[in-house]
Amino acid sequence: ISGYSLVIQARDSGTPPLSSSVTVNVDISDVNDNSPVFTPANYTAVIQENKPVGTSILQLVVTDKDSFHNGPPFTFTILTGNEEEEFTLDPHGVLRSAVIFKHMVSTEYVLCVQAKDSGKPQQVSHTYIQVRVIEESIHKPTAIPLEIFIVTMEDDFPGGVIGKIHATDQDVYDVLTYTLKSEQKSLFKVNSHDGKIIALGGLDNGKYVLNVSVSDGRFQVPIDVVVHVEQLLQEMLQNTVTIRFENVSPEDFVGLHMHGFRRTLRNAVLSQKQDSLHIISIQPVAGSSQLDMLFAVQMHSGGFYKPAYLIQKLTNARRHLENVIRISAILEKNCSGLDCQEQHCEQSLSIDSHSLMTYSTARISFVCPRFYRNVRCMC
Repeated sequence: ISGYSLVIQARDSGTPPLSSSVTVNVDISDVNDNSPVFTPANYTAVIQENKPVGTSILQLVVTDKDSFHNGPPFTFTILTGNEEEEFTLDPHGVLRSAVIFKHMVSTEYVLCVQAKDSGKPQQVSHTYIQVRVIEESIHKPTAIPLEIFIVTMEDDFPGGVIGKIHATDQDVYDVLTYTLKSEQKSLFKVNSHDGKIIALGGLDNGKYVLNVSVSDGRFQVPIDVVVHVEQLLQEMLQNTVTIRFENVSPEDFVGLHMHGFRRTLRNAVLSQKQDSLHIISIQPVAGSSQLDMLFAVQMHSGGFYKPAYLIQKLTNARRHLENVIRISAILEKNCSGLDCQEQHCEQSLSIDSHSLMTYSTARISFVCPRFYRNVRCMC
């Protein structure tokens, strides 16, 4: 306990008794009685041979239970094991290489490291670090091509994580880093550590081919990443139809079914090859294992087919569609839960263009706005 706050009252013996109160704050001064603590107590690390001087090998983690002036900053010293000065240890506790290691020269080093706190008198702790030198990378990384589909309202894309690159390497200790060519950084970013792709705000309609690569420090491999951006028109929302699927997650639909179902759906509802099918959004149905997919069909002339016409087409082709994935319902006017005579109700859809949902798999990612269905009984 670092301090106490006491309220003390003095009362006299008169009639009536009178009193006053005063607050007394008692601060407990810290004595430097705790040594620094390494987490974990001892370390094991690896470094590949032929890595350049200054390569980071390990980050030491040290804590101290004393107050801040008796704790950090800590002073680190390598006591033993570094007689040939192969290692350096910076003030932040990062162990780095000071030479280019060769696996044939030595395969293992054991260092004893000391940490001192800033108290008076100083407290000291020790840890041992086992560093193994392994052979350099012999396998190239492998990465899966990624295709990303983004659906957004006109000129209203807020940006965010739109997918993740999946890469592997057969060399167990290789650390993979991801890079994006600099000329594309005004529109996209790639997290160098985990391969997440981030789109910045204001993307225009169209197709983007990203020049992404993954490196293990020795080999660099290009990755095919294609981003398709489709901007919704307000008129689409007035002519949408919902297909509700049974027992499927958004990720499974995107990764396993979307391409096949889209192709079957085009054959079912397009009257002319020049017509365009627009998948507006997919979204789980709250409290169930069902999934809603919103779509609209644009005529070659520019207008949109009416929902009643599309539903008729879907009903006729439902058996073919269910060869791809099980359909629970085809909805235009969703009166579920409303006591409407003859199911007569008015439906409206609203899109929250700033609330994006990203459904990402290893090969395909689908980014779409959240939607809300508002239904009003008209009877």
